Amino acid sequence: MKHVFVFDQDKCSACSACMMGCMDQNDIDLAAGDQCFRKTYDNEIALADGSTYCAYISAACMHCTDAPCIAACPVGCLSKDPETGFTVYDNTNCIGCKSCAMACPFGAPRYRASDGKMVKCDGCNERVKNGLKPACVCACSFGALTCVTEEEYKASGSNKACSALIDQLGLKKK
Repeated sequence: MKHVFVFDQDKCSACSACMMGCMDQNDIDLAAGDQCFRKTYDNEIALADGSTYCAYISAACMHCTDAPCIAACPVGCLSKDPETGFTVYDNTNCIGCKSCAMACPFGAPRYRASDGKMVKCDGCNERVKNGLKPACVCACSFGALTCVTEEEYKASGSNKACSALIDQLGLKKK
């Protein structure tokens, strides 16, 4: 069953714990030039009354339903996991051409200079398949980031799925 990342910006404090969980799970070494798959952003928004509101965002791969990175990879390193719905990769045959990164509107696939291959968030696919939560979700003590089945998400009536951003921005393929 497909899984969905849900982000509630009202609960996020931009503490970056989700990034720490991701880096730990994926052995990401910032000192070696690696980049975390999950990023946090803060956006200051000027309100009509002259005050400022700071909105926080935690973002990683959106695991698009019709993921352009999959079609862009000339050697077939990217695919959809039929069980979880996550966009996963096996970079064994990756040639480092960066086509997947150029096709992704969110810049999720990243080039890893240490081995010349592309890497990306896989939603902690193996963890989820074994009944565990993704590392970024486990690390979020405020509950701003969750991962639920598509059925649970639809039943909740929420519109806070990370993939909903795709619809809101009009980036879905027609």
